[in-house]
Order: sequence, then C-alpha cells, then structure tokens
Amino acid sequence: MLKLFSIDEVRPGMFVNRVTRQTAQLKIKTQGLVKEQGLIQKLKARGILEVEIDLSRSILHEELTMESPMEDESPVTTAKPQQTEGEALNESHKLYEQAKSVQSKFFKKVRKGGKVSISELMGTSADIIDSVFDNPDALCCLTLIKERDQYLLEHSLNCSILMAVFARHLGFDKELIDELGLAGLLMDVGMATIPDDILSKSGRLDQAEIQIVEGHVDFGLELLEQSEMDLDVVRDVIANHHERMDGSGYPRGKGGDYLSVYARMAAIVDSYDAMTSDRPWRKGLPPTQALKRLLSSSQGLLDQSLVQQFIRCVGVHPVGSLVKLKSGKLAIVVRANKQDPLCPVVMSFYSVRTNMYNEIKRLDLSKVGDEIETSVRPEEFKINLTKFFKDVLLQQV
Repeated sequence: MLKLFSIDEVRPGMFVNRVTRQTAQLKIKTQGLVKEQGLIQKLKARGILEVEIDLSRSILHEELTMESPMEDESPVTTAKPQQTEGEALNESHKLYEQAKSVQSKFFKKVRKGGKVSISELMGTSADIIDSVFDNPDALCCLTLIKERDQYLLEHSLNCSILMAVFARHLGFDKELIDELGLAGLLMDVGMATIPDDILSKSGRLDQAEIQIVEGHVDFGLELLEQSEMDLDVVRDVIANHHERMDGSGYPRGKGGDYLSVYARMAAIVDSYDAMTSDRPWRKGLPPTQALKRLLSSSQGLLDQSLVQQFIRCVGVHPVGSLVKLKSGKLAIVVRANKQDPLCPVVMSFYSVRTNMYNEIKRLDLSKVGDEIETSVRPEEFKINLTKFFKDVLLQQV
C-alpha cells in the first residue's frame, strides 16, 4: 500500500519508496527503511518535502535492522559542463561566504546562551559536501584564503571541507562523508563559549584558562545530546579530536587503539588548519611547511600513516598555496595534479623582480617551462592575499 507523506510526517520504521516533491536536485537511488530520526533531518536539510511510503513494507513497531535508503543518496548525476578554474572559484566562494554567514549566526546564538539546534547547520554541511564532490580543488583553495579575526568561523568551515575531502580520498561512502563533514563543522563549536580575552591572549594560558578552553569539548557533546540525533561518528570526533596517539591529549588522555580512524583524521585536519592560520601568539605557516611539521614534530602524537595519506590528498603544494616560481613570479595554486604533484595549475599575478602586480595568467606547470621554487607567505612581499583574491583574482578569472 503506497501513501504520500510530508517529510514532517515521516517516522523511523517507514519504508521509503521514492521522493515525490523536493526543492533540491537530489534523489534516492535505492529503496529502504528509515532507521533513525537523524536521517530524516538530513533529508529536510537537503530540501526533501514529500516522499512515497510503502506501508506494507514498513515496520513501525518492530526492531529496525535493514539498511536505510539514505546511504545511497546522491546528487542527480546530470552531466555538467567542465568549469574553468575561475568559474569554480567564484561559485565556491559564494558558497563559502553563505556558509560562513550561517555559521556566524549559529555561533552568536551559542555565545548568547540561546537555544540552538544542530539541524540549523545540516543544510550548510550538505552544501559543502556536494561542492566537495563537484569541485574539491576550488573549495580547498578557500581554506587557505583567511580573514583576520575570523578564525573560529573559518576554522570550523575549513575543518568540514578538509574532513570531507580527506574522507573522499580514503574512499569512504557518501553517507559517512556527510557525517564527517558535519563533524568537522561541529567539533570546535564549543570554542564560541570561550571568553574573548582568553581566545585573543598572546601569551601562555594559565592552568585555569587551559581548563576553560578544554571545556569546549564537553559543550559540543552536550549540544549533540540535546539534538537527540543518532550521530555516533560526529560524537566520536567531537569527543576525541584533541586526543593524541601517545595519550597526551585531552580531555580524557586516550591514546592508540582507543582512538578511531575518524578521531585520528580530525586531529590531523584540526592541527593543519590551525598551523596555517594566524593566531594572536604567532603567524601562520605556509601550507607546505605545515605539512612538513605534521610529519616531523607530530611523531607519536598523530597517526603517521594517516598523515602520509593526508599529504597525498592535499598535495605537496596544496590548492590555495602562495608559491614562488623559478621565473620570479608569485602564483596561487588553483588545481592539483594527481599524476605529477609537483606540477599543479597556478595563477601567476606578481613579479618578484619588479615588485609589481602583473596580468593574471593561468599556467599548467606540467606543460610550461617553469616550476615551483618554494612556498612563501604573503607578508614577505607585503601582499594582502585575501584582499587580492576577492577584489582582483575573482573578478578577472
């Protein structure tokens, strides 16, 4: 017996036959049971309005053991024309700014002690994941174009993007990538409750301040509990992304076999984005140097086999890096080259010899007689990379 239900009427145990009304370009490839409320929230966040339920195959009063239909949910595979780097960057920048706006409102509610719901961020997370599948290079580029005084907002978005890209690189299925992307978005949400004088302190924190900072983990877990969603992977990542392999992390001092692969991935992503960001007590590192530090100074702290995989994932010169070419030009890496990681596609825009901006040119380093000499910081050449990226590069590519 088939019957139409609005998404608000759907309950765990119902057997979804097909989606009948939606606002987004999504579909469910396979039929199956809805196992948990959290999956219904995901569908709501993705614009599903109405579904067809097969009541004869629903088991609303029995134990649910079958697979849910959501795990094969994916964007409709309509053929898209190949985007240029410029088109992809502009599209991803709009998404990033929209996501930052949503996250900002969420964080403000948290700071004021207002009632918040994880479901408010599920649409943002879903959009990020879709973009990661469409054009990961463009979205990754934005993780290295950072604004001053927006660390918390950008860190959560960057961790979401990097977790999803990393998970995709490791071959995880779509449903798991969705959950890991949401985990990246939420794992440091508790930092919004930390007083500004602690967050902006340029010197070492005292013991009391350290305890306050470490309390952000418990806040994130409490927020997840209030949601009443069955999101075990998200819970694991929030609880353990500051734990370390040797047991020296917090809040529980777990180590080794007690840490899941998801928690180990999150520790790497969290560390990498923090290293490449300016903080009150130090300047951010160029991405290549940050990757080297993950390998050198994190021995015993991070899972080194996963660090190696992460480097393969983002590349020796990650997308978004500012690099100096042997020709004396500065360029931004805009597309990775999996076949030859040392020869990505870059956009050159500045002459080191004349200390002047040049015409923006696309260079595929696998096809031209130039190569990357080193990774550099914008301050070395008195360049405001964020302003240049938004005001010039996005307008001209």
